[in-house]
Amino acid sequence: MEIRQMVTAFLFHNENILMIKKQASKLYDFEFWSGVGGHIEPYELNNPMKACVREIYEEAGIEEQNIYELSLRYLLFRIKEDEIRQQFVYFGKLKSDQVRSSDEGEVYWIHKDKVQDLHISSIIKQMLAHYFQNPFKQEIMVGTLTERNEVPTTQWAELKDPKIF
Repeated sequence: MEIRQMVTAFLFHNENILMIKKQASKLYDFEFWSGVGGHIEPYELNNPMKACVREIYEEAGIEEQNIYELSLRYLLFRIKEDEIRQQFVYFGKLKSDQVRSSDEGEVYWIHKDKVQDLHISSIIKQMLAHYFQNPFKQEIMVGTLTERNEVPTTQWAELKDPKIF
């Protein structure tokens, strides 16, 4: 199996979240929404935050100095056909609401209460629901997308160092 490593950022300004609307791509033949992000380059494999900051700039024109409280909150895993997808998901805040769209898609500010109404992937939809139920939780959560009774379900676990060998 191949491994696809990705980063995604959900950036807040007041009550709004920066979302990108992507047209059909090589992976999907339909329009969908997500946080800003993309693939981790080989030279970034040991530093997904660096990849995240790069993707934020590429997709929305946001400079690193305009981002604050950017932190890793979720690691998401799923199998899609012949690959394992690993996604590092960061949450942060922006000092300004000034953004620009890119060739990757159009960026929009969406009120946090309306994000779940967008056409987003199952694992991101479940992750956002988990986040909004636990907005002050600082621990990194691991989510694994699986299936129960033919329904996509995410299993959650807190990533914690047990301090044993």
